[in-house]
Amino acid sequence: MSDACAIAVGAISALGLGRDAYAGPLAGEPPRVALAEDPALAAAGLQRPSSGRAPADLGTPPSSDRATDLLLAALAQTLASLDLVRPGFRAERLGIVLGTSSGGMLTSERYFAALERGAPDDELAPLARGAPYFAPFNAALAALGLDHVPRKTQILAACASSTVSIGLALRWLDRGACDLVLAGGYDALSVFVAAGFEALRATTPTRPRPFRVGRDGMSVGEGAAVLALVPSHHTRGAPVLARIAGFGASTDAVHITAPDRTGSGLARAATRALSDAACSPTSVGLVSAHATATPYNDAMESRAIHSALRLPTPSLTAAPPPTAAPLPTAAPLPTAAPPCANLPVVHPFKAQIGHTLGAAGAIETLAAADALATTTAPPAASEGDLDPEAPALLLERAEHRPLAAALKLSAAFGGANAALLLSASPSARRPPPLRPVHLRAHAHIADYDRDALSVATGVARDRLARLDDLSRLGLAAVAALAADLGREALRGAGIVAGHALATIDTNDTYHARLRQRGARFVDPRLFPATSPNAIAGECAIVYQLTGPSFATSAGLGGALEALLAASELIAAGDADRMIVVAADDDGPVGRRLLALTDPLGRLPTRGAVALFLQTDPEGSTPLRRVDLDTPIHHDGPVGHLALLHWLRAAYAYPGSGA
Repeated sequence: MSDACAIAVGAISALGLGRDAYAGPLAGEPPRVALAEDPALAAAGLQRPSSGRAPADLGTPPSSDRATDLLLAALAQTLASLDLVRPGFRAERLGIVLGTSSGGMLTSERYFAALERGAPDDELAPLARGAPYFAPFNAALAALGLDHVPRKTQILAACASSTVSIGLALRWLDRGACDLVLAGGYDALSVFVAAGFEALRATTPTRPRPFRVGRDGMSVGEGAAVLALVPSHHTRGAPVLARIAGFGASTDAVHITAPDRTGSGLARAATRALSDAACSPTSVGLVSAHATATPYNDAMESRAIHSALRLPTPSLTAAPPPTAAPLPTAAPLPTAAPPCANLPVVHPFKAQIGHTLGAAGAIETLAAADALATTTAPPAASEGDLDPEAPALLLERAEHRPLAAALKLSAAFGGANAALLLSASPSARRPPPLRPVHLRAHAHIADYDRDALSVATGVARDRLARLDDLSRLGLAAVAALAADLGREALRGAGIVAGHALATIDTNDTYHARLRQRGARFVDPRLFPATSPNAIAGECAIVYQLTGPSFATSAGLGGALEALLAASELIAAGDADRMIVVAADDDGPVGRRLLALTDPLGRLPTRGAVALFLQTDPEGSTPLRRVDLDTPIHHDGPVGHLALLHWLRAAYAYPGSGA
């Protein structure tokens, strides 16, 4: 057996701190719900201001950034427990992988507003330091003396971020790269994000009603959760609080925000997690659902659950959103749902605490692990008639049930999907054999011509015009790879985007309308592009990249994190081929931020790099092996230039690395 065992955890949600943040009720009790009308969101002018805010007092001294405080508090809880069950753990080979959707968004909102009114540098500088996506990550680690840990990365996979983080932690432990990994995620509530979801009509004016007729969206939330994971043979007698036995990831490659209505992408991730865990679908008694309570997510997710667990699948009759791109049509399937006795219990936890974004996967994983430990299936905070197009077994009150395994599902902007398999007891899992990773091809572009890009990608010029500049740069680099290798060589691969300042200039453009017209009038077309995972999603749609996808950034050398994360997935068998892309748009907001904060005087350079990695050593071009333990330095070249520097240093690539 080779499960990843959580021997210490920390958690925060609207329900409370520690175990209160995720624990289910006793058998016979209804679910606890912590959603309420949010005065701050209402004051901003939002019409659907329901939220799940975490307690104001987190047990640690507050800073100027709420996201930092949430992460710091969850980490502090975890470290305090580790000091008890594993004294001296800091001397071990540690790894840290945490996910976020928004990072320093709250501080960046203040930074954008201060820039607009021409604030002096002494006021701008502290805001600029807290504005990047990686700012809370690094601030929290530094406050706890963990900034020296060499193996650390931050995952930016929108709502699937912490699920991917836990999966990557499992892979690090599988190959013995670490003795202990701190994995999880965090996010704070912001008007920026709440306004975007309301503009997309993804939030409800009342209460979420997942899997019910007439459901109309979610409530936003905030929180953080961290799991201290060790190999099952290395627990040293510590109690096991959660047991991660399998991981899988995939990409829909259909639409940047709308799910693949067939559910096939999420089903692939779930099936991979089951296979990784050597777990039979019939062993799964609980599904921790993504369950955003939107019409299309829940129907898609129900189909994915039925497909992955080999249950008769519900029909697909609802029409797609009128603004969505054409979506694939499911083959005819049985319309009758199986008897409830044959279905796993579905737990839609977001209906209790709100959508905690980058923290959701980790908090919901802890809730599932708690259910397994107590053999108590949790109830659903969802009222109304069950939707026959999205059948799910929802409990009104908690029930004692024999639960052997639980499946955690996550889906996200960009079409990213991730799944974890949790086991109540040691599984039959064995670590996957380690495979070599080879660089087959690379491409570097300094800019793009829109007409030429339209021809190269087959994307209409008017659609390209609607994409953000960062995504077009990434597409241009991947198009150069396709021109070299052939489009079919890319189909089915995964993609990881590596960032320095990510979408910060796009974020300012989106936020400018919020500042000028109010939160009710943000641009719903631009909001998806504020996700750092959008560049991966757009490339996936054009080139049908259906393997794992996400983005990374723990600092200005985030492109190297992407290289190593993509290589880790190939080495473990999660994908045979992966694309790594890094792009920088060299916008004025990002340039000013670096000018205010970087002691080395570095500035972003416009351009993009794409790499094609594979396990197969065969190919028409010379292949070079990737070292999975390549050190990551964030004090070197910025953004895509970090990949150029790596190419030049490791492989005598003639491109510039400065």
